[in-house]
This record gives sequence, structure tokens and C-alpha cells, in this order.
Amino acid sequence: MRSIISDQDADILRDTLMPRRTMLYGCAAVGGIMATPLSSAFAQTASNANAPGAAEITVDRARNEPIPIVIPSFGSGNGATITQVVTDDLSNTGLFRVISSTSSSATPDFASYKAMGAHAVVTGNVSGGRVEFRLWNTLTGQQIQGTAYSFSGSSEVRRVAHMISDVIYERMLGEKGYFNTRIAYVSQTGRRSNPTKRLAVMDYDGANSRLLTSGKWLVLTPRFSPVSNQIAFMSYVNDRPRVYLFNLQTGQQRILGDFSGISFAPRFSPDGRSVVMSVTRGAGSDIYVVDLASGSKRQLTSSGAIDTSPCYSPDGSQIVFSSDRGGKQQLYIMSASGGGAHRISYGSGSYASPVWSPRGDVIAFVRISGGFSMGVMAPDGTGERILTQGFTVESPTFCPNGRVLAFCNQSAAGAGGAGFSSSVRTIDVTGFNERAIHTSTMASGPSWSSSNT
Repeated sequence: MRSIISDQDADILRDTLMPRRTMLYGCAAVGGIMATPLSSAFAQTASNANAPGAAEITVDRARNEPIPIVIPSFGSGNGATITQVVTDDLSNTGLFRVISSTSSSATPDFASYKAMGAHAVVTGNVSGGRVEFRLWNTLTGQQIQGTAYSFSGSSEVRRVAHMISDVIYERMLGEKGYFNTRIAYVSQTGRRSNPTKRLAVMDYDGANSRLLTSGKWLVLTPRFSPVSNQIAFMSYVNDRPRVYLFNLQTGQQRILGDFSGISFAPRFSPDGRSVVMSVTRGAGSDIYVVDLASGSKRQLTSSGAIDTSPCYSPDGSQIVFSSDRGGKQQLYIMSASGGGAHRISYGSGSYASPVWSPRGDVIAFVRISGGFSMGVMAPDGTGERILTQGFTVESPTFCPNGRVLAFCNQSAAGAGGAGFSSSVRTIDVTGFNERAIHTSTMASGPSWSSSNT
């Protein structure tokens, strides 16, 4: 069998996509980046995160009243990049109103910033390969966070900026940020009738996009591992659709469960040790789970229908999937070990592509009823809400904190395919702040990583 990519390409990918360790707020190494805590520049304590006003803005309140925050200039060159990335990260959430400042003083003018209505202010600077930043509560004059980052090259500057944004988001809102993450997707070029679709990965904001496969074989439905540098996806190698596993550390790939039928719709378990997928059987399909270490396969459904798009609950105890066992595609939940399943969707039309939120509180889905829409519902099927609609909306995927969804949005095509577009967009789980992620090619099938490992 011919490899999806050449050994030479795999060697290049191995050298450029080495794994990086997850950041901690103490002294920590993240790839070539070192993070060191900074003490308060004033007499106030720098470690009292529970001080009045330190992080008292809730996400719900910030939606109605975006938090005014002063972001200064970190300087020219790398400093300008950090200023822009942090500003974009926070602004694009819709939860912050960024106030720009040319001040580079390490001592904030709290009275002036209070007059501007700012609730928080950032001070920082870049010197060589070191970035220092501090986050202050304007109302109390207390330092909320202070961290210095040491990095080895300009290629790491954007990542440092995303780390700073994550710290600000968490300290102001009380939830983990999601800026230092990546999205796997399908890059599409060529004619719509005969497209070239390649596996690709990018930073969450569309920067640093990399193509991982050559385009010789069609690829679909990439899925990031929650714990490692691996992506499961379906590829049409030798015109036989099967699920493959791509290793971002080595650039190599392998078949995952060599079934006699077509395998598709993969999804990792929360611990990353197995992958659940659909496998065709006659006119239907069953759900199987494949252990990554041993390669052993276990069948979970045998309904005689089309059972597909399985996704684990965050604790790994249940699986939501789509099935036409009741006549048309609806959503069902069963134990992760298989067995009886109960239906949770009862709206008009058909339901597909379910994905469980990392928070466990909702399941996102695509509903087809005349047109396409994307929504969320509780795991028991209650509280269904439509977030967005379009000619085609598909492939919902949650960011790590469960507050934002990425998805594919496609437009209708005119004569000869003219006017067709396919892009990745994001939207808040409440249905506000829908935005497009800029990519150099058409894009589809997004999958959000748990971190930028």
C-alpha cells in the first residue's frame, strides 16, 4: 500500500512538529519557552487571587457588558506582535473591550485608567528573548498576575502571546482560556467537482497553518487526540475509505483497525487510549472501539441500521451517536460498553454529528430540516437551542473550556460551482459572536485540540 505522504515529508514533519509540554503557572518549560512568576511591583500582595475585585466578572455578565481592559504596547518588533495577538485574542471573544495604550511604564496610572472605565490593566515589555507582563486590578490597585516568559526564537512569539491571553482570560473570568490551542481541519483546493483535500493543522486563530498530507488521497473528518500529538481521520487511500492515525511527532501514519468494511467517523476516548468509529456492514453500519495499544476491536452496536458519528461523554462512561434505527437519523445515548440505547432528539428533521461538550453539560449537533442548523441540547434531550443556520453547517467541535464551538459553514454553488465557499467559523455556546477563521484555502471538518502540545 502506498503511504499517504512520502518518508521525506514525514521526516520534515517530525522535525517541525515536535511535541511541547503543557504550561504551568509556576516555573515551567513549554518547548523552548520558560515561564517564571513575578512578584508584585508594589507593596500589595501579588498572590491573593481572592482579593476583592480580583476576578469577580462572570462570563455571563461579560457577554452583556464586555470587560474594559487596557492593553499597552509591548514595544516594536516582537513586542508589536505580542500586543496585536493579545488584543485580537481578547477582543474576538466578545467578552473584553480592549483599550489601547502607548504607555510603557511598569507603574500603572490607576486614576487615569479608572477614568477611562477600565476594570483591569496590563503592563509589559519585551527585551531580547524575554517577555514580562503583569495584570492589575484597576479598582483595587492589586497585581493579579505577574509572569516572565523566556523564548528561543521569533517563531515562539505568537505562542507566548496566546499564553498571556490565556492567563488574562482565566484570572478575569475564572475559567481556563483556549487561545494556546490548535485546530485540525481539511484544506480544500481545486474544482468543487474534483477537489484536493489535505489534512492540515493551524493555531486556533488561523495562524501557522501546516499541510500534513500531499493531497494524493482524499481525507475527511480529522479528530485530535485529547492527550497526545495524534490525529485520527478517514482517508481514501487506494480508493478504499478507512480510518488512519497520524502522528504529529513523527509524521507517520497507520491504519486503525483494518476492517473488511469501510471505517469512518473516528473519535478518541477521553483518555486517548482508544478510538470509537463506524464500520459498514451490508447496507448499515455498526459502532466499534479500537484499542490503540493492542489493536483489539470490540463491537458496540448491532441494530441493523446506520449507527454512526459516535462521541464519548467527558468521563468516558457514555457514547452519543446518530442512528436511523427509528426511521430517520436521530441522536441516541448508550453505555460506553455498548448495549441498550435511548433516544434523546425529537425535533423535526434529522440529527447528525453529535459531540459532547468538555463540560458535560450539553451535546452539540447538526439538524437537517429543509436547511442545515447547528444547536445544542442537554444530554437528556431537553433545552434544545439552535445557535446558527446556513446552506450547510456541519462538524461542530468544542474548544477545551466548552464555551466556544468551531464548525464548517458552506455556501450554495451557482452554475459550474461558482460562488461556492467552505470555511471554518466559531460561535459562542450561547449563540452570540459568530466569527470566521481566516484560512488561505477553503476549509472544512474542524477539530479543536485540548491544548497546543
